Amino acid sequence: MLSESKELKSCYTKKDRPLLAEPIGVRVRFRKVGDLQFISHLDLQRTMHRILSRAGIPVWYTKGFNPHIKLVFSTPLSIGMQSECEMLDIRIEREISCEEIKELLNREVTEEMKILDVYVPDTKFSDYVWSEYDIELGCGGLSAQTADQMNALASRPTWMATKTTKTGEKEFDMIPLIRVFHAAYCEESKTVKIHTVLNVSSDNYLNPTILLDALCKECQIDCENEDDFWMTIVRVGAFREDGVTPFR
Repeated sequence: MLSESKELKSCYTKKDRPLLAEPIGVRVRFRKVGDLQFISHLDLQRTMHRILSRAGIPVWYTKGFNPHIKLVFSTPLSIGMQSECEMLDIRIEREISCEEIKELLNREVTEEMKILDVYVPDTKFSDYVWSEYDIELGCGGLSAQTADQMNALASRPTWMATKTTKTGEKEFDMIPLIRVFHAAYCEESKTVKIHTVLNVSSDNYLNPTILLDALCKECQIDCENEDDFWMTIVRVGAFREDGVTPFR
């Protein structure tokens, strides 16, 4: 088991810690906001590898000719999207508390990648089915009528869209993949704010950018005008299959 000691043993090196009988899986929940929205998933993997090494976390390495840390992330973010609930699974081979892992990691990261929690999970990433997003759109001509039109679109019995897959373009119905959708016009900021919960399972993943492209097309919003149009997408929550139980 992981040590329950609350005292941070900063003098420890990895090899000072007793070996566990078997490596233990640990989940790290962290932010990815600000400028970090512009790094790719591959860059994030490389960055997290360096952070774990610099922090002295006693992670388990694969065996063989090319030992490496095994990192398993939850559903990757597209470039340009932010998150308050990213998750990473690692394996620990020596005694260390979750609290200590969190503190050591936070010494090596900025506020934009703050470690929010570290714990031993009782779920698999395949149990993660729904993601919650807060989205904000800004451009000239938005109004309360725009938000009403968006809500009407998401209330359709069917709403077909196209996505690119490994085998080519595929047409699919977005409605079963949208669990929650609410758009509202903000008079103060002159923007439309959207709160939505979308499917992120491996076989039914709905990227919010596909939804936004469809909204802009139907509402005649010129999202190609870089001088006028802007948007922010922030993943703020994760849920299991019922869409109510938080995934952690």
